[in-house]
Amino acid sequence: MDKIRPRRYPVKVCRMTLLLAFMAFFSVQSFAQGTTGWKLEKMPVDLETDFALSSLPPYVRNDATVYLLDVEKGYYVARQGKNDFICFVLRTQWETGEFRQDLASAISYDAEGAKTIFPVYEDVAVMRGSGKFTASQIKDSIAKRFATGFYVAPRRPGLSYMLAPVMRSDVGDDTTRRVATFSLPHYMFYAPYITEANIGGNSPSGGPMILGDGKGPHGYIMVTAGKMEAAEMMKENAPLLKRLIAYKAYFDPGSADMQH
Repeated sequence: MDKIRPRRYPVKVCRMTLLLAFMAFFSVQSFAQGTTGWKLEKMPVDLETDFALSSLPPYVRNDATVYLLDVEKGYYVARQGKNDFICFVLRTQWETGEFRQDLASAISYDAEGAKTIFPVYEDVAVMRGSGKFTASQIKDSIAKRFATGFYVAPRRPGLSYMLAPVMRSDVGDDTTRRVATFSLPHYMFYAPYITEANIGGNSPSGGPMILGDGKGPHGYIMVTAGKMEAAEMMKENAPLLKRLIAYKAYFDPGSADMQH
């Protein structure tokens, strides 16, 4: 008699099933607490697309997959690429436990980062877009998933390009945290579980730096683009930067009142 084989579900299907179960479990409690400010303004599609693609170098950009954000449902594939790279615009930094409307960073990942790191941002976008969670609940749930190993480390070396002309991001530690607009084209190399102590502390002079210290599997070593290289990127992306500033004034890195 043949044995009945257990049905195996794809990893992505299992992850989504767990996410939906988690959302159902906490929905009543989160409505009671309130979810003010959860809904983001949708960026114009052409602008979001070009901003996401600007994270990549030209020789990778044309064949990359582009994810855009549906502010009520999460990320979706807007353009299927031909290589292993994906790009998107990050609008929620779960670590802060705060919903903001003015964060936007263009990020890309290779195939390994798309499998092991991007799922965190996918889940955050789905949870925020549902309107059923407070920012602190999202922060707590993501932190617990890191602690329990639900989110895994990249299994091989790889990198994330972040070469866009501008970022609007939460920066600093718990005592100096602020939101700032700045231009910093850079490369991020996967460095699971790395700490500042492993490289002798973060460099104050533009050398290699650690990002994600204390986040376990999703740590990075960040290296900024060279001065000449960065200048060339800024020149190429000047029209895009102008469009971004026209859309929202907070994208202007030269405006002092936007550094808050």
